[in-house]
Amino acid sequence: MTPVVIVPGLGGSGETHWQTHLQRSLPNAIRVQQDDWQRPDLTRWVERLARTVEARQGAILVAHSLGCPLVAHLARQRPDLSIKGAMLVAPADVDSARHTPSHTRGFAPIPLRPLPFRSIVVASTNDPYIAIERARELAAAWNAEFVDAGPVGHINVEAGFGPWTEGVHMMNSLIAWADARPAKPWNLPRLAVGTR
Repeated sequence: MTPVVIVPGLGGSGETHWQTHLQRSLPNAIRVQQDDWQRPDLTRWVERLARTVEARQGAILVAHSLGCPLVAHLARQRPDLSIKGAMLVAPADVDSARHTPSHTRGFAPIPLRPLPFRSIVVASTNDPYIAIERARELAAAWNAEFVDAGPVGHINVEAGFGPWTEGVHMMNSLIAWADARPAKPWNLPRLAVGTR
């Protein structure tokens, strides 16, 4: 089975977060561990994520919030890594002072080049940390499929997301796709935009 790397955002993902539930349900999933989840440092976070991915060649990354721009930075800085895919949920717009706190600004600017692996961006129409139009722009820049999750907030515990059935279905579909393919760069044309 294709390995899965859970990539939390600012503060990490607690015991009731959908990422934690997803990790428990997947026998081949591990979580990247940062030294300080409250004080994001781009260089250190990228290094830690890179080491985790090196130990899980051909992984699928499952990122939330600040973890999404982190994945984009990783792809830009470490194109040598073997990554099969990514599910990028509720990306935090660190380029926007209106949407994200100042201590995340070290992750700006968000890289806007196509990701070299299959990616899905899932975003909400009323996420306080990113405008839906901006989420669509990021998905297009990353050559990712886009899923409009509707008005569901930041897709976190505060928004009512513990176990997340739709997220599990998306992840299982991505794993099934990855299991059928060798680890190599994702360079096919972008797939059609999906909706919830």
